[in-house]
Amino acid sequence: MRILVTEDETQLAGHITRALVRRGHCAEASHDGAEALKAVLADPPDLVVLDLNLPGMDGLSVLARLREAHCPSRVLILTARGEVGHRVKGLQAGADDYLAKPFAMDELIARVEALGRRGATTAPADLLKVGDLQMDVRHRRVTRAGQAIALSPREFDVLQVLMQEPGRPFSRTELCERVWQRDHEYDTRTVEIFITRLRKKIDATSALPLIHTLRGVGYCIQVRA
Repeated sequence: MRILVTEDETQLAGHITRALVRRGHCAEASHDGAEALKAVLADPPDLVVLDLNLPGMDGLSVLARLREAHCPSRVLILTARGEVGHRVKGLQAGADDYLAKPFAMDELIARVEALGRRGATTAPADLLKVGDLQMDVRHRRVTRAGQAIALSPREFDVLQVLMQEPGRPFSRTELCERVWQRDHEYDTRTVEIFITRLRKKIDATSALPLIHTLRGVGYCIQVRA
């Protein structure tokens, strides 16, 4: 993968970049938020490792600008701010995953490589449909009633899992396993945040919601009369 590591601590940025290169990735470092934003918009990498505390422009502002521009790059947030609130803000702003400092380099590599894979199992069909919602899996495009819907890479992955088996409920844990591919304790709010984001984009302007919550069970996507 092509990866841009945006971290103001030059020594840490160097450690991360070298570790990624050793794993066979093409990684470069940037130490300024505004410069990183310009570079990503000009030539989007596969993944941006993004610190929140940056000179020039803070990480959340960079992330917001990337998502406003419908940038396809996945974003892994790095932050020394351990509070849940900061992680939630990052996910709500469009991040695909987060990792709090201090962290083990092995875990960072594992998170990066999980983001580089298609989180959901590949469906036999390239085109998935639920009601008037349509997903072009090959080209990673989503439309509803013919109108294009811009999704972040991780939003797309969550929606793909749901659309592969319409009507089947997925628990938060199963969605984490299918999309985030983690084997440690899950932060269930992560799934809730992504479901909320999908609802706003897919159901907010329609009289017929497709994403449903089954209390005590999980989430599913289906057409209900």
